[in-house]
Formats: sequence, structure tokens, C-alpha cells
Amino acid sequence: MHFDWHHLTAPELNAMAKRDPVAVLVLGATEQHGAHLPLNTDTTIGIGLQQAMREALSDDITVLCLPPMTLGASDEHASFPGTLSLPARLAIETLEAYGDSLARAGIKRLVLINSHGGNKAVMDLAALTLRRRHGMRVVKATYTRLPPLDAALDADELRRGLHGGALETAIMLYLAPERVNMQRATNTLTPAPDPNTLVGPEGVAPFAWLAEDLSPEGIAGNASQATAMLGERLVHHYGQLLAQVVEETARLPPLAQ
Repeated sequence: MHFDWHHLTAPELNAMAKRDPVAVLVLGATEQHGAHLPLNTDTTIGIGLQQAMREALSDDITVLCLPPMTLGASDEHASFPGTLSLPARLAIETLEAYGDSLARAGIKRLVLINSHGGNKAVMDLAALTLRRRHGMRVVKATYTRLPPLDAALDADELRRGLHGGALETAIMLYLAPERVNMQRATNTLTPAPDPNTLVGPEGVAPFAWLAEDLSPEGIAGNASQATAMLGERLVHHYGQLLAQVVEETARLPPLAQ
């Protein structure tokens, strides 16, 4: 059974907590995504993937979907208008506050669906604190780190289309086409570096970057190749993987505090 946390009454929530449910929290952001995508792209994607996850879940698992975090740690995009960013310390404390509230309700399993790369570091630190403080099982699922959809995007786009590229644009064309301006979609990928290179904005030895380091537009990737049909396939693919994450989390043994 799958429920929205904020639609339950306090007694209903108390009864749900006795079933050892999995709480799910979307970590989004409100930040620039170039001239073709809206500021709430990451949040829209996170909520859309959560909905696809719910549709793929079996009904024998009790899942409580929390109100999403719509602001994240977005300092790398602060040079561009529209970006709203939480300081890292406050983002960590906000996640910890969610976990503290879950623990008070008797809930010890939490899956974080993260749709913004800048949230990864704060998510790691907050999850460790909640494990230590409450014996909480916190599973961190950044969707872009899940196995990619076969034959959907070429390897270079997957590796270097970090922000506002084909992946995010395609998903938005499926989830919220009225908010995507494909006439402004561009290809900002420069020629691919040597495949043996270890240092880059992401990968095995990443360097710290600001969005303006990726391109003057603050995006990276070939948004022009995105289609709604591709977006639909991506949403269902990641939704099924996230459902697997939740189901595996429900089966993990409880932790000692």
C-alpha cells in the first residue's frame, strides 16, 4: 500500500508506522536549467520518477511518500538568475530534521530519491548521522547513478551531459511538455576528451565546478536530441529501478541503534 504522508491523519500515520513502512523522500532543487527548461526541472523529475516508482511497486509493501524537498544545495548554479540554494549545512540539517521526525513516529526505513547532483554530498552526510542517531536504514538513490536505459543515449552524452542535456530534457518533454522550449534547446558538448582521461567535472577524479565552467549557458549536453518518446522510456525505466530499490530496502534487516 502506498500513501502520501500529508494526506494521512495522525492516528492513521501512527497505525502505518506499526507496519515497518518505507518512507520515501524526493530531493529536488530550484535552479537554472538554461533557456529551455524551467527552474523546477529537478523537482518535477523527482516527483515524476516517484510516481512511476509507485506504479511499479507491489501492493504488499507499505510506502509513505513524504512532502518533497524543493530546495537543495545548488551553489554551483548561484551565478545564474532564479537559482534558490540552501547552504550545505542547512541542507544537511533539513534532511536530518526529516529523519528525526520519522524516528519520533517510529519509522526506521527511508529511501532518498535524489534528482539533483548537488544534493549528493549533503545526502551522504545526513544519512550517516541518521544511521548513528536513530539506527535508521537510509538508502540513497540518485537516479542518474542507476543503470542506464540500454541504447537510449550515447555514452558521451551519458558521461558529459551533466545538466540540462538530453536526459533531463527528454524526461521533462514527457512529464511537463508545456514547460519545455525546444526552440532554445542547444548542444553545448565540446569535442570528447581522451577516453583515458581521469580528471573531469564527474568521474573517478572530479574537480569542483560552477555551472559557468561547463558552458556560458550553464548547461552541459545535447538537449536538441531529446524527445518525449525517449522521456517516457526513461521515466518508466528509472521508476522500475526505484521500485526495486524500495522493495529491497523493505526486506533489509532492521538496524540496532
